[in-house]
Amino acid sequence: MFAVVRTGGKQYRVAPGDKIVVEKMDGDAGDTVTLGDILLAGDGSDLKKTDGLKVLAEIIAQAKGEKVTVFKKRRRHNYRRKQGHRQQHTILRITQIGDQKAPKQDNAKAATKSEQAPAKAKAADTAATSEKVETKAPPKAEAKTETKAEKPAAKTEKKAAPAKAKSESTKNAAPAKDAAKKTTKPKK
Repeated sequence: MFAVVRTGGKQYRVAPGDKIVVEKMDGDAGDTVTLGDILLAGDGSDLKKTDGLKVLAEIIAQAKGEKVTVFKKRRRHNYRRKQGHRQQHTILRITQIGDQKAPKQDNAKAATKSEQAPAKAKAADTAATSEKVETKAPPKAEAKTETKAEKPAAKTEKKAAPAKAKSESTKNAAPAKDAAKKTTKPKK
């Protein structure tokens, strides 16, 4: 049996036992992943419906591809940039194609996940009740807005006071200069 699977924006024709290199996927070596986007499936020349089909694969390794050199140059401008890149890849071994149940290891993981689901629901319920308690405290928020309104008023008063002091000092300084000019110039 074979299947055409899409993962990482690319399509692969796979059969049980095949090894393929795909774009980076989450997981460690030894983990089992399910490829659910099946475009085509068949046995020899007979095609099958893809509804409910799954392709199970085991992660062999997380690796990097070959180095690609990126070199940019603009002639007669002394502009050269050299950069290397190694793409992240995941190497998979196809273990099973079909709508059959997953291996026992995956069932054990699914059982632990189903046990964790009620615990997560309880945590969500407690979070919801704590949110309800927090919603009873809006009067405190109104008190905070009043203090914010008082603070800008205090700032404007402080700004106005230094401006008056400067204007008084300039008024006093101007007559002193005039008086000094009058006394220093002798009359003819």
